[in-house]
Amino acid sequence: MRVWTLFRLDNDSVLKSAVHGALTSTAIELVPYDHQRSGPGLVFFDAVSAELCGFLREVTRGREERVLAVGASRSCFDSENCWQLLDAGASDVLAWDHSDDPAADITARLLRLESVDTLIRSPVVQEALVGESPNWKSVLRQIVEVAHFTSASVLIQGESGTGKELVARVIHNLDARKNKGMLLVLDCTTIVPSLSGSEFFGHEKGSFTGAIATRDGAFARAHGGTLFLDEIGELPLPLQAELLRVIQEGMYKRVGSDVWRQANFRLLCATNRDLLKEAEEGRFRKDLYYRIAAWVCALPSLRERIEDIPLLARHFLKAAPSNGKPFELDSAVKELLLGRAYPGNIRELKHLIARICSRHEGPGPITVGDVPPEERPIAECHETRWNDDQFEQQIRRALAHGITLRQLSRSVGEIAIRVAIAEQGNIRGAAARLGVSARALHLRKAAHRQLPT
Repeated sequence: MRVWTLFRLDNDSVLKSAVHGALTSTAIELVPYDHQRSGPGLVFFDAVSAELCGFLREVTRGREERVLAVGASRSCFDSENCWQLLDAGASDVLAWDHSDDPAADITARLLRLESVDTLIRSPVVQEALVGESPNWKSVLRQIVEVAHFTSASVLIQGESGTGKELVARVIHNLDARKNKGMLLVLDCTTIVPSLSGSEFFGHEKGSFTGAIATRDGAFARAHGGTLFLDEIGELPLPLQAELLRVIQEGMYKRVGSDVWRQANFRLLCATNRDLLKEAEEGRFRKDLYYRIAAWVCALPSLRERIEDIPLLARHFLKAAPSNGKPFELDSAVKELLLGRAYPGNIRELKHLIARICSRHEGPGPITVGDVPPEERPIAECHETRWNDDQFEQQIRRALAHGITLRQLSRSVGEIAIRVAIAEQGNIRGAAARLGVSARALHLRKAAHRQLPT
């Protein structure tokens, strides 16, 4: 493993010699840093400074590259500024004298980071979880690490359509358990309360009316593998208590049986609710929450990773039937996809791409005519001068009060929508006045309601 090194020390000769001597017998090959170099690195320092933090921000490229910050001694940093180094982009912060074998510690950390990045580049991950935005890459690294290097239960949180089941499948596929069993997916929204015991525990023949044969439940079928409970927040409280007991004891009995059976599985759960808030309001057991949330994976919405839209669109285009040649998008269609709101997140983008592809004919790129009519913006041919000096003055005033571009865009859009609806009297008329489709206006309003204030 090749790793670049940089010594930001007043006198680096002694430490440099010690570092090279200690790492010679490890799996690490050290090379000098230069401004064009990428990949993992080691930065040795004797003081935390703004310059050091700025350098880390530059070389880690928004945490794209993995860099360890190593102090010449434990006196080089304290409990406050080590967090500053992490915030600047360092993957870890340690001191050369913090253990008897610092070279082994550094090597172990670098190899772990390399293993995680190798797994991220694997087809198992790349073909399922698409994206390169900093928000997404940060979450993806955590997903891969907890999946492969632990057996922890995971709670996957996120809005509808953000890919929670895909994440669960990747976690199961990367799970390093030997001879692991299957992934069993159970949608808690479809469980009939009167049959929930049989669904989870299974039942013996004749244990109730309609039990004409013995049946394994979810615990038996997931034994040795992974149980994924989708929308676990929908489980009624009595069933939550029964699930908690099985998780704690690792044992269960079928309905109508006195025989205890073993339940050994990795538990993955997903929800679009705030379960801690649900617990505070008495709708979800707090003790169950802490059992299922050994690690919490919070998936970003599509509006929080807009730069991933082209990659996701390309991914969905590859899956569309195109006689072996992937579709390309005309620039106007790309702009439409980037400017559109997606309350349904990635799932909605996928469905939109499928609808566009179904209308496309010929070997050429997808053009504006392939976009379904209800998705098209309504363009005006003539432009009038409206952003006059008075408007500019209002913008200056807003900026002077610390209002951000995002807040300005949101406020102007909301005002325009409100005025148009008031003038036209309905959504369709307002949409025509604003130059958008009625569907787009509904989606924009819905998206704005979901944005944090």
